[in-house]
Amino acid sequence: MKTRTIQAYQISNAVVDLIYKASFSLPYAVEKRIDRMLKDEETDLARTTLKILRENNEIAAAEGLPLCQDCGMVIVFIEMGQAVLVEGSLTAAVNSGVEEAYRKFSLRRSIVADPLKRGNTGTNAPAFIHTDLVEGDGLSLTVYLKGGGSENMSALKMFRPTDSAEAIIDFIEETVVRAGPNPCPPLFLGVGIGGTADTAMLNAKKAVLREAGTRHPDPAYADLERRIEERLNGTGVGPLGFGGRSTAAWVYIKEAPTHIAMLPVALNLNCHSLRFGTVEL
Repeated sequence: MKTRTIQAYQISNAVVDLIYKASFSLPYAVEKRIDRMLKDEETDLARTTLKILRENNEIAAAEGLPLCQDCGMVIVFIEMGQAVLVEGSLTAAVNSGVEEAYRKFSLRRSIVADPLKRGNTGTNAPAFIHTDLVEGDGLSLTVYLKGGGSENMSALKMFRPTDSAEAIIDFIEETVVRAGPNPCPPLFLGVGIGGTADTAMLNAKKAVLREAGTRHPDPAYADLERRIEERLNGTGVGPLGFGGRSTAAWVYIKEAPTHIAMLPVALNLNCHSLRFGTVEL
């Protein structure tokens, strides 16, 4: 296959565009999911809270204001064809786009250069970049913005391989109830099952990039998604922790092969503002 060249500036420009779209407007499917929860909610306070969240989304899109005061860390997933040659540094191109976007659109910069010294980089870079090599000559770029409040509620548990699906659901329920209002529900919950500990955590993030309102293609996992969602929406946590049925907006599972002695389960709790976008270069 003939090599295809992509210039570094094309990647930078794509990152800027995706950050802009993700910061100020939600994917259509996410908006529709909030509308659906509003129809299904039973308490006045929960309905009022969901209406405020919907109004927040409308104002952000109309007035060019960030969806959230926490403009997020930038997580980038790249699927790069083996026949693609990037002219320049891929990492530098992504971070250049991050720096330009957060400056150009006056977004809050929240990244510190060292976890203990806590000095802000002032640019919201570096991004957290994950690259997979795939067949072909294309390059898929996904930008996912994640706030610190919901990221702090992440969880990982190494189950025994003999543990049941019910035990996994119990763990998820305990985690979400303990988190309460901190991750700003209703949650878009990514569940990584299998792999290694690090693979499960990464898959929990990748999982929420599936379109809201769609189920896992494997009926067994689709059924597990429904069971988790039903359990969480029976906890009474509700939107922003004020009570109600709308604790989980959607549940996504992404599985991976694993060792015979392992069953890792990772949780990525994403707030009601599920901010991401994808482009093919």
